[in-house]
Amino acid sequence: MNIQEILHKALMAGVGIPEKIGELVHDLVQKGELSESQGAKLVKECEDKLGKSAEEMNGSVSQIVSVALEKMNIPSRDEVDELKSKIKALSSRVKKLEGTSRDS
Repeated sequence: MNIQEILHKALMAGVGIPEKIGELVHDLVQKGELSESQGAKLVKECEDKLGKSAEEMNGSVSQIVSVALEKMNIPSRDEVDELKSKIKALSSRVKKLEGTSRDS
């Protein structure tokens, strides 16, 4: 399974869950199996758990992407920024050296 498939499955798992929970709780309240306060409490608890699950999923996805990028030997943003800085410094030195050799 590649990263795109994992991301797709993770996103699809989260789509519509809060709405379905709300509908289920509403139905239970309508049938008298839950009071409105119990229903509200249940919805809140589910939202909290879904939020934690989403955070965990984001962390997992980030970790998977980082490992995949590392295996593909793709540099990180920090590494690219470091290389840009070195290139800038070297370019500056080359310009200075070219200027002094022309003056001679």
